[in-house]
Amino acid sequence: MSNKSTALGTEPIGSLLIKQAVPASIGILVMSLNILVDTIFVGNWIGSIAIAAINVVLPISFFIAALGMAIGIGGSSIISRALGSGNKERALKTFGNQISLTVLLTSAMVFFGLLFINELIPAFGGKGDIFEPAKIYYRIVLYGVPLLALSMMGNTVIRAEGKPKFAMIAMIIPSFGNLILDYIFIYKMDMGMAGAAWATTISYGLSFLYILYFFVSSKSELKISLPHFGLNLSVLKEMSALGFVTLARQAVVSVTYLLMNNILFDIGGEASIASYGIIARMLMFALFPVLGVTQGFLPIAGYNYGGQQFERVRESINKAILYAAGLGLLIFILIMTFPETIVSVFTNDGEILSKTPHYMRWVFAATPIIAIQLIGSAYFQAIGKAVPALLLTLTRQGFFFIPLIFILPHYFGELGVWISFPVADVLSTIVTGYFLNREIRKTLKE
Repeated sequence: MSNKSTALGTEPIGSLLIKQAVPASIGILVMSLNILVDTIFVGNWIGSIAIAAINVVLPISFFIAALGMAIGIGGSSIISRALGSGNKERALKTFGNQISLTVLLTSAMVFFGLLFINELIPAFGGKGDIFEPAKIYYRIVLYGVPLLALSMMGNTVIRAEGKPKFAMIAMIIPSFGNLILDYIFIYKMDMGMAGAAWATTISYGLSFLYILYFFVSSKSELKISLPHFGLNLSVLKEMSALGFVTLARQAVVSVTYLLMNNILFDIGGEASIASYGIIARMLMFALFPVLGVTQGFLPIAGYNYGGQQFERVRESINKAILYAAGLGLLIFILIMTFPETIVSVFTNDGEILSKTPHYMRWVFAATPIIAIQLIGSAYFQAIGKAVPALLLTLTRQGFFFIPLIFILPHYFGELGVWISFPVADVLSTIVTGYFLNREIRKTLKE
C-alpha cells in the first residue's frame, strides 16, 4: 500500500480492508496472547487467586488507559476526514490536542486512583483472599497506565494515517516484552504479583517509546509544532463527543466487571471470579480477527466519507460485515468444540475445570452475528455522528447485558449470569442492524 493516506480513497475496498485488518488483527492477537499467556503464567506460577486479583484490577487500569483510546479514536475520526478532504492543518491541530488532553486527564486519574486504592479494589470485587494480591498488582500497574494511554492514542492516529503495519508493531513490541519479563520476574526471580505487575508496566513503556519514535521520525505525515499543543475549543468539542463513545464503552465494561465480580462472588465465591477471569481473557483473545476487521474498517470509512465517496463507504460496510461474520463463525465452532481443552491450559483446579467450559459455551453462543453490532456502531463513529455511535455502542452491555445479569440469576442461578451474554448479543445486533440500514438508505444514496 502507498505510504500516503490517499491510498485509503483509491485502492480497491476488498484488498484495502485486508491490508488494514490483517495488521490490526495481528496486533490485537499478539496483545491478546500477551494477556492470555500472562494469565496462564500467573495461574500456574502464582495460583488461581492471582487470576482473580488481576481480573479485579484490569477494569480500573483499563478505564484510565481507555481515556487515551477514547481521545485517540475521537481525534482519529477527525484526522481521517481532514486528510480525506485535504485539510492537513486541522489534522495537525487535532493530533496536538490529543497529546495534551491525554497527558492531563490520565495523570489526574492516576493520582485519584492511587489516593482511593483501598476503596476501589473492594468495590471491584477484590474481597477476601483477593484483596492483598490485587492491591500489590494495582499499585505498580497504575504507574505505567499514562504511557499505555499515550500508546493507545498514538496507535489510532497511526491507523488514521493509513499505516496499519506500524500500528501492528506498536502492539507487538510490548506484548513480547511483557511475556519475556513475566518469565524473568515471576519464574526466575520469584517476585510473585509484583513481578507480574512490573512486567506489565515496563511493557507499556516499550510501546510508548516505539510510538514516540514513529512520530518524531520521517515515518509520519503529522509533523506537529508547539502551537498545535494549545487546546482548541472546537477541536476538543468534536473530539470529546466522538471519543466519549469509546470512553462510555469502556466505562460500561468496567462497570460490568464490577458487577460481575460482585455478583459471582456472592453466588460462587473466588472460584466463580476465577472462571470469569478465564472466560474474559478468551473473549479478548478469541475475537481478535473480528476486532481487527472493525479497526481496519474505521479509517477506510472515515476517509472516504470525508471525501464524499459514498459508494466506497457502502462497499466497505458490506465487506467488513461479511469478513467479520465469517471469522465469527469460525471462532464459534472452535469454542463450542474445545472448551475443556482451553480451560485446562489456565488451571488444574477441579472446581473451575468442572464448570467453566459449560459457561464458556454460553458466553460465545451468539458470536457469528456480533459483526453487525460492531461494524454498525463503528460506522457512526467513523463518520463523526457521536450520538448514534454512543447509543449503539451502549446497547449491548449498557441497555441489555447489565439489566439481564440482575434479572436472570433469580431464575437460573449462576447460569443466568452466563446466559445474559448471548441474549444481550442478539438484542443489540437487531437494534444496530435496524439503525445501520436506515442510515445507509438515508445518507449513502447512489
